Order: sequence, then structure tokens, then C-alpha cells
Amino acid sequence: MRNKFFYPLLLLLFISASFHGQRHEIGVQLGMSNLVGDIGRTNYVLQKPALSNLSQYGVPLYAGILYRMNFNPYQTVRLNISYSNIQFIDTLAKEQYRSNRRLFGTNSIAEADLLFEYNFLPVNDEQKSMLSPYIFGGLGALYASTPTLVIENDFKRNPVGVAINPVAGDPNSFITKETYSTGKQLTMAIPFGVGLKYKFNYNWALFGEFMFRPTFSDSIDYSVIDDKNIKVTYNKDILAAGTDNKSVLQESPFKEMADAKAAAIVENRQIGNINSKDWVNSISVGLSYSFGRPPCYCN
Repeated sequence: MRNKFFYPLLLLLFISASFHGQRHEIGVQLGMSNLVGDIGRTNYVLQKPALSNLSQYGVPLYAGILYRMNFNPYQTVRLNISYSNIQFIDTLAKEQYRSNRRLFGTNSIAEADLLFEYNFLPVNDEQKSMLSPYIFGGLGALYASTPTLVIENDFKRNPVGVAINPVAGDPNSFITKETYSTGKQLTMAIPFGVGLKYKFNYNWALFGEFMFRPTFSDSIDYSVIDDKNIKVTYNKDILAAGTDNKSVLQESPFKEMADAKAAAIVENRQIGNINSKDWVNSISVGLSYSFGRPPCYCN
């Protein structure tokens, strides 16, 4: 599904690059990113960063490079490559239940966006200077940390360490324990936003923008563990009858008891609304330089 939408748009960018008469821009951006999810504050932009403990939370940074190809004075295709570090801290939230819960975390996100940008005034024309607001939207791919879980089902042991057969109907007759760690995930987003661009000295431009990214993930704040990141194991010291590589814990009725215990672990670990996805939003300023053949926008 991701490839179905992302790669055709990427192909469009490279095909369009073969058209002569376009003007190109390269630039850099710097700003701040924040998360809107199940942990931390809920305002979509201008979240005040926590700078009192940088060793624990880091700086809520947004930094990126971009390439623009201007089709005409108003329309642009843009490729962004960026990095964000985000904070999510319950004690800074206005909601009392979050403040009392006191959860927190950080995440580092690498991102690539393909965007269509529309300027309301012909800022990409050949004039020396001009100011124009603009809007943009497109598709993005995010690479971020995500929680993982290993659930281990094991036998109880006698004093000399020999496995004890579990008892049917008694889920406490065998041991289930969980281990949490962090892995990586690739997810999609639908970035969009508004900005203001000021062109000066023909080739240079300053711009500032708000970018909003509703993602396809609910685990950027570690509040939910995706099913694909959950691994369940079974000790094989006691094998199921008639098998040489299958634990008795993988056979009925113990399998059903193990599944119920695993489901309870996952449910108790979930935080907030599992049906809402995380947003990663940024406010940034940038500087770009135009180069290449001056545009010819005639028919």
C-alpha cells in the first residue's frame, strides 16, 4: 500500500526533471518538532520545549535539506530530507490525568517527503524580490524507533532445575514473562502545511512554515506495540506428545492459557486511544538558492 502511492509520485519528480525551462532551488531548514499522541502535550504547534534536562530529553530539533523544481511562478514540486528529535512529557501536559500519569520519552525520526507547493503570488518569476504565502501537501516516509516485546512461556522447575508439567486449567502452573526493548519502524505520513516565502536578490529566498504530519503509526510515542513487533516463545524442555520439536505449552489447553496471558500483557501495556494515530508537526525557517536556466513560462 505504501509503495502504491509513494513510488509513482517519486517517479513523477524524476520525469518532470527532464523538462527544460524549469528553475531549481536547494535549501536548508531549521526549527522545532513536536509530537501529538497519547503521551505528553496535545497542542499541535508551539509546544514549549523542556530544556531543563537535555541529557534525558534532548533538544526538540527539526533540521532538513530540500530541493524545489519550479514549474511556473506558482507551482512547485519539492523533495524534503529531514531529521527530527521529539519530546513527549506528561508532566508538561495541561490535562490533569496525563500530568498525574508522569510518563515521558523521546524519539528520533528520519523523514523523506515529496510535496506539491502552491504559491499565491508569482514568487518564482524573474523579479528581484517578492513576498508570497504558500500551501503544500504530499506524502512522506518516516523511519523512527518503536517498542518491541518478547513474551516467554516457560515451565516451573523443581529444586534441581527440572521442568514441571503444567496443570490443565491452571494458568499459574507455568511462567509467562515479558521483555521490552526498542526496534525500528518505517511508516507513512501525509504532510501538509502553510508557509511564507520572501524572495530577494533574484536568486535567494527566506521562508518559514508550519508542517503537520498525521502518520499511519500509533507507536511513535511508544504507547502501543504493533502486532508485528510482538514475539512469543515457548520453552521446549517438555515436548508435546508425538512431536520432537513442539512444546507442550503450544498444545491445548495450555496454548489457550498462554494466549490469554499474552493478550492481558499487551492490553495492560497499551496507553491512550489505540484507534488514534500520532502526529509529528514542525515549525521551521529556511534559506534557499535558485539556480539553473531562467524559467520560460510561455506556452
